[in-house]
Amino acid sequence: MTAKIPVSLKCPPTKIVIGAQCSSTTKLGRLYFTPTELNYSPPPPTISMSELSSCSMDQSYTEIIVVRHGETAWNATGRIQGHMDADLNEVGRQQAASLAERLSREPEISAIYSSDLKRALETAETIAASCGKFEVIKDPDLRERHLGDVQGLLFREAAKVCPEAYRAFSSRATNQVIPGGGESLDQLYHRATSSIQRIIQKHKGKRIVVVTHGGVIRALYRRACSRRFRGSILNTSVNIFQISDDDVWTIKSWGDVTHLNQTGQYSMSGFGVNKTPSVVTSVPT
Repeated sequence: MTAKIPVSLKCPPTKIVIGAQCSSTTKLGRLYFTPTELNYSPPPPTISMSELSSCSMDQSYTEIIVVRHGETAWNATGRIQGHMDADLNEVGRQQAASLAERLSREPEISAIYSSDLKRALETAETIAASCGKFEVIKDPDLRERHLGDVQGLLFREAAKVCPEAYRAFSSRATNQVIPGGGESLDQLYHRATSSIQRIIQKHKGKRIVVVTHGGVIRALYRRACSRRFRGSILNTSVNIFQISDDDVWTIKSWGDVTHLNQTGQYSMSGFGVNKTPSVVTSVPT
């Protein structure tokens, strides 16, 4: 029999606790990732019962609701964006409207931050219009990873057009920069986490919405879990981080796109997103 635990737990930083569920097999949690529409069920993170008993509930935290922007025409065609400034397409605007309606029901949102790139900013402004009279606070440090010479190229052609840059882009080495001014994963990590730390300092104990990009969301996952996330990050997916006053990061919810359930507005395209549904896994670096 499965027993539901209606709280988030603060656990060791290498573990994820998401929509916690506990069973006799001592498995806890599952990645919340459109199991019906995408036709797969991600494997749950594993945590021992001894670890569970050592966890504690912590009400002294700041909650950051981190969402990816809506779909762009470049996402739909598989063109690599990075810092290139594409607009939302019509599907992206519908996704943003569905997300905004969902977030308007979240209690006590204190501020909305966004990357200054148009696809994120338009998504954030749509949310702000639904959530009250918020002025969206733009932060360039929330931009996508700069992808150097592969920016603007079709993903399927990048390896032939710019082989050196594509190899760097595909590298698993976190210190690998991309030719043409591109960032390493480490540079993105420090930029993204520094931005979130500044937000936390300004809004301690509050609930904040941050609209950003897939690469930044992956960097924040790495900060919370000490590993890289290798699954898909869908457009307008909701990922909730709780950061305690002593700087312990907990993932409360991951990859939630239930606001798109009624419309079928899923996009599996774009940088960092698989072209077909696959099992979401968390693989240590």
